[in-house]
Amino acid sequence: MNETIKEASWIPLILAACASFIIALDTTFMNVSIAQVVADLNTDVSTIQITMAFYTLITAAFMLLSAKLQDIVGKKKLFLIGTSLYGIGTFTAAISWSAPVLFIGWAVVEGIAGALMLPATISIISGTYSGERRTYALAIESVMVAIAAAIGPLFGGIMTTFLSWRCGFAFELIIVVIILVMQKKIPDFAPTESKNDLDIAGSIISVIGLFLLALGILTLSDEPTASIVVMVLGIIILVFFALFEIKKKRKGDVPLLDVELFKDRNLRTGTGIMLLTYLVMEGGLFVVSLYLQSVLELSAFNTGLAMLPMTISLLIFSLAAPGLAGKLNHKTLMAIGSILSIIGCLMLSYQFKINTTIWELLPGMFVLGAGLGFIMALSVDIALVNIPEESQNNASGITSTSQSLGESLGTAIIGIILILGVFGGISNAVDIYAPEYSGNETFHIDVFNHFEKMGNMNEINADSTVMAIANVIIQDAMEFVMIVTAILMAIVFVLTLRLKDTGIKK
Repeated sequence: MNETIKEASWIPLILAACASFIIALDTTFMNVSIAQVVADLNTDVSTIQITMAFYTLITAAFMLLSAKLQDIVGKKKLFLIGTSLYGIGTFTAAISWSAPVLFIGWAVVEGIAGALMLPATISIISGTYSGERRTYALAIESVMVAIAAAIGPLFGGIMTTFLSWRCGFAFELIIVVIILVMQKKIPDFAPTESKNDLDIAGSIISVIGLFLLALGILTLSDEPTASIVVMVLGIIILVFFALFEIKKKRKGDVPLLDVELFKDRNLRTGTGIMLLTYLVMEGGLFVVSLYLQSVLELSAFNTGLAMLPMTISLLIFSLAAPGLAGKLNHKTLMAIGSILSIIGCLMLSYQFKINTTIWELLPGMFVLGAGLGFIMALSVDIALVNIPEESQNNASGITSTSQSLGESLGTAIIGIILILGVFGGISNAVDIYAPEYSGNETFHIDVFNHFEKMGNMNEINADSTVMAIANVIIQDAMEFVMIVTAILMAIVFVLTLRLKDTGIKK
């Protein structure tokens, strides 16, 4: 297809962005529907939570293999195979009559399909557009993931409240059908390798390593010791995988992953930036959503509405980023985004109390979303800018894996930080209101267990002292989370200073 014709249309971008949107939406919208799913399928909460976790696990585990399959099958063909498979999975989930059927449709089929689609969306965009249009297109694709995660609770709340959770999967199926109907608008990309080039041993090792790493991350807050062991084992296997791939390339064979790509500073640094940024985004959404529902006692629908300031600022500033990057540069704008994110975290750090209103949270959430929007919009573009055309598919797998692991890390890591913050808040509250129990670990644990079982503020006795203690715990815990989040964004700021902007065409 002629380059001019390819760049005349934004339809390939719209289709790729829609694919990224529904894949990300799948990880969040069912969180608020668990109770109804349990009732409809006559199952239990843990079974549905396991299904949700395995969707993320399977997607992350097959990401690198999917990136290589683009070279063998062709990025458009692989994308369409993944989209068709996703349609089968979401249809199965929508009509599921039991928990096992839901698991097969959602976790297994959609999980594998998502892995096939995600790296291809980035590769298709990178191969279709160039210059500032490429920057803009990659910005849209990246921010669609964040927007899907942010509006997931609102979308799930609407579906569950007014229709059915099954309609959420039906909505995704409609998007899949639109993509398949419009597939001729996506440019064709010829395969660059043959099926004999597939590194089967490397594929198996990478899938096992990524699966164990993701499993350890997702179970970190439930079984910390066992999870750390699983994570370390996953990391060891991935290190072995890297050494295996280096040796394979030296022998003249085609590796699953060209580890030498990490010699490129922008890809190496950009991957770290994406991992931390998506960690902060997903973790921030999780902890704020938990606060809104448990402390302010908002419904899932109203929680989604309360998240809109962050969603809107993410969208506005990500759309503005490509144009601003043309006047400044990627590196400068991402550094500004890091600073805005830090300011947003610090603004929020002292706002979380029992009697906080949504209006008090709005400025901090808007600023945080603005900062994240700048970074997410430009991070993929600057990470891939120096990667040669023949390695773009491989590199897209690296960036997609980084995003997926960052999202998984967000909920797990920030969840643990929140628990540590609660313990710190309990210690502070006891020192103020029950100094005779200061240093008494048993008493502190009893208070923690009681606080955890309360579920929401309706369970708290109206006694002023109890309310004051609960307020101190909430304030200290949320402040600790926001301070740690600000520190993570400070690390992102330092990383942005290591980026090179010279290769980006204006």
